[in-house]
Amino acid sequence: MIIAIDGPSGAGKSTVAKAVAKKLGFSCLDTGAMYRAIAWQALADGVALDDDASLGAVARTHDIAFGHEAGDPAPKRVSIGGTDVTDAIRTAEIDRAVSPVSAAPSVREALVEQQRRIGRGGDYVVEGRDIGTVVFPEAEVKVFLTASDEERAHRRVRQNVDRGIGSIDFEEVLTDLRRRDDHDSSRATSPLKPAEDAAHLDSTGSYIEEVISRICDMARAKGAPVADASVGEGVR
Repeated sequence: MIIAIDGPSGAGKSTVAKAVAKKLGFSCLDTGAMYRAIAWQALADGVALDDDASLGAVARTHDIAFGHEAGDPAPKRVSIGGTDVTDAIRTAEIDRAVSPVSAAPSVREALVEQQRRIGRGGDYVVEGRDIGTVVFPEAEVKVFLTASDEERAHRRVRQNVDRGIGSIDFEEVLTDLRRRDDHDSSRATSPLKPAEDAAHLDSTGSYIEEVISRICDMARAKGAPVADASVGEGVR
C-alpha cells in the first residue's frame, strides 16, 4: 500500500509521515531529501541551477542512499555518491536551491523512477509535492496537508533552532517559504497541487495526533493494519 502525503514546505508532512508509518508498520520514503541531495551535489560541483541537462546528469550519475536504524521506519542518514549529507541538505542555502532543482524535468524524471521502484516494493508512506498526482497516482490513500504561512514559518524556525541548522529569523524563513510556494506551484513540470481525489487536511492550530489519526483511519479503511496505536506527537 502507498500513502501519499503532499503539501507545501513546513506543513508538517515529514513529522506526520514518520508517525503514520510507525503506527501502521510501514516504511517512509523521504523524496524531499532526494531532491535536496541533488541540490547539494549541484552546488558542490558548480552546476548552474537553471542548467537542466547538467542537473539531470547529476541525478543520473550520483546514487542516493538512506541509512536506517532497526525499528525506525524513517531514514536517519542521507548520502549521495557515498558522502553523508544529512545535515548539509538542511541549510538555508539548500532551502533556496531545491526548488529550481526539483523543477528541472531531467532531475524529476531520474528521481521519480527511483521513487517508484522503491515504493512499489513494499508498504510506504511517501511525502512530497507531486506524490499523489505524478509519482504514485494509484496510491490507495492521498492527503494534501496544509497550514497557514505563519504557522509553517514558526514550525520551520523551531525546527532550525532544535537542529542548529538553517535560519532562525522568522521573516526570512517566511519569505523563503512563500517564494518556494510560488515557485513550486507555478513550475511547468509536476507543479505543487492536490490530487483530485486527495483528502485536504489543514494542520493549523491542530494537534498533530489528530492529523495522524485521520490518515491512519483512512488507511485502515483501505485494509491497512495498525501496528502501534500509541505513536503520536504531543505538540501543535
